Amino acid sequence: MTFISNILKTITLFLVFTTAANATDGYPSKGEILLVAASPAKATNGWPIGAWIAEISHPYEELTHAGYSVDIVSIDGGKIELDAYSDPRHESGYSAHDIVSLGFLTNSTTSAMLNQTKSISDVSGNDYDAIIVSGGQAPMYTFRDNKTLQNLIINFYQKGKPTAALCHGVSALVDIKLPNGKYLVSNKEITGFSLAEDKFVEQAVNTKLFDWYLEEALKSRGANYVQNGLWADFAVADGNLITGQQQNSGRSVARLVIKQLEK
Repeated sequence: MTFISNILKTITLFLVFTTAANATDGYPSKGEILLVAASPAKATNGWPIGAWIAEISHPYEELTHAGYSVDIVSIDGGKIELDAYSDPRHESGYSAHDIVSLGFLTNSTTSAMLNQTKSISDVSGNDYDAIIVSGGQAPMYTFRDNKTLQNLIINFYQKGKPTAALCHGVSALVDIKLPNGKYLVSNKEITGFSLAEDKFVEQAVNTKLFDWYLEEALKSRGANYVQNGLWADFAVADGNLITGQQQNSGRSVARLVIKQLEK
């Protein structure tokens, strides 16, 4: 039975991502979505960190099945390096339950999208209908001070397009200011990786990963920070600004984006 179950699972995953990768074949795409992922980074203590695959694969699968095209790009371009713990095949078994990401990584069409990405410097927000900024732990070192990313985000936001970020990807929003001088997140209902979740992870790996924490930074900018408990699938929209709590929220973020696009 185990052998048959594994065969069926493999077939299902292949069909899911073959269908997803070709969701708009023969039909006009409903719209173009820009999905931004982190480039490789290291924590100050040398701990290797990267993008979290579920925050790419889950929104991608949701959007493509709804008929949208998704362009995956990264901060610096080139190959997207994943946080090893996010890979369902990792020896730790931490993400072994994530069959959506397993399908994405084992399907030749979708996995190839991670190998040679464009840099955010080489794309124009004018070519897309919405943006999703995904997370992982690398964004805590590379997103907050990135002016190119900030300008890209504000371009979407000011034009009223769905502007989304999830998990530590929300770090890209912390220092963005509007033309009136106010912080983008000020007085906005915002979620993102919670302080309790950050502390949980640091305790689990027995090392301090960050010099600052997302929840505290958002509150310092006047955001109305909200969350729904450890590892909750949780996303909120405040106008066209959409945020998701962490890696389990990718689908919910994508659904809020779709809901706004289909109004």
